[in-house]
Amino acid sequence: MKTVVVGISGGVDSSVAAILLKKQGYHVIGLFMRNWDSSINGDYLGNPTLSHSICPQEQDYNDALMVCQKIGISLQRVDFVKEYWDYVFTYFLEELKKGRTPNPDIMCNKYIKFDMFAKEAKKLGADFIATGHYARMKDGDLLRGLDNNKDQSYFLAQVSRKQLENVLFPIGDLTKSEVRRIAREYNLITADKKDSTGICFIGERNFKQFLQNYLPNTSGNIINIDTKEVVGKHVGLMYYTIGQRRGLEVGGTKDRLFVVGKNLQDNVLYVAEGENNPYLYTTKALVGDVNFISNERPILCSAKFRYRQMDNNVEIEYLDDGNIFVKYPQKIKAVTPGQACVLYKDEKCLGSGIIRKVYNDSIPVWYL
Repeated sequence: MKTVVVGISGGVDSSVAAILLKKQGYHVIGLFMRNWDSSINGDYLGNPTLSHSICPQEQDYNDALMVCQKIGISLQRVDFVKEYWDYVFTYFLEELKKGRTPNPDIMCNKYIKFDMFAKEAKKLGADFIATGHYARMKDGDLLRGLDNNKDQSYFLAQVSRKQLENVLFPIGDLTKSEVRRIAREYNLITADKKDSTGICFIGERNFKQFLQNYLPNTSGNIINIDTKEVVGKHVGLMYYTIGQRRGLEVGGTKDRLFVVGKNLQDNVLYVAEGENNPYLYTTKALVGDVNFISNERPILCSAKFRYRQMDNNVEIEYLDDGNIFVKYPQKIKAVTPGQACVLYKDEKCLGSGIIRKVYNDSIPVWYL
């Protein structure tokens, strides 16, 4: 009998993944990862409501334990707090300092779930590891999950082809509603549990309040790039992302204002009026940290520049230094440095890279 170690998070997806693996005849072991310690990391300081309640991750562990007891598998627990800080959270903070908008979930998959977790699973005798991601594997290639609304291949696109060997995604062929139906059939505590949101393993926080524990924020001018006028004050460049329109404390204008760029040297946030303003659109992105899962290296394919975005037709230019230019002359809105550019060919996820710079062929790149 083959052994599968499944990552049990305390949510419905991993719960059902474990059920399906057991039904398929595997010897299933649950493994819960503890990746964040709010008391040590200090993000509950000054928040009396949180400091006197059970830590959300402890509640997740309790739920995971009840699920494993219900379906008759053991649950192990492993502590990756230091590794998460070193490889994921530090990266998150450094990218914010550079004015980018990072995605820690992607780095958590790369460094924690499919690296540290996999090594721990091998210690437990795993032939395979499994997670509750909505994705599929076929002949060594990563495919989208069948539920288009829940497909999570985007978040797996920095994981290497080698790391994806001997990985199972039991719910990749299911929809979310089917997953919840199975959980209800087994009367699991997680059956109707709300999906986790917020920063990976840290959860929902008041973002500004949370970041103030780690990065000093310096206010500065908000400038309308079209009129060159100062229209307000920002509370710290790290709190804003390209395309953002909510949370801007600015004076009255005839149209809505959107964030279009940052000047770190002068501590300026640039905005422009109107959702179709030319400064919101770019035609090309320089992409680094390129990771190809597929053996294919196409010139033409499709790309997502953020999760849940529709596929965009793109052309790839391969550079000698390993970076790529991703070109989209049709122009795309709010392509954001720090985010992932994930490449696809039909249902196959080819791989990804991290957006370093964006360009607009018809506008000077004054804001980068």
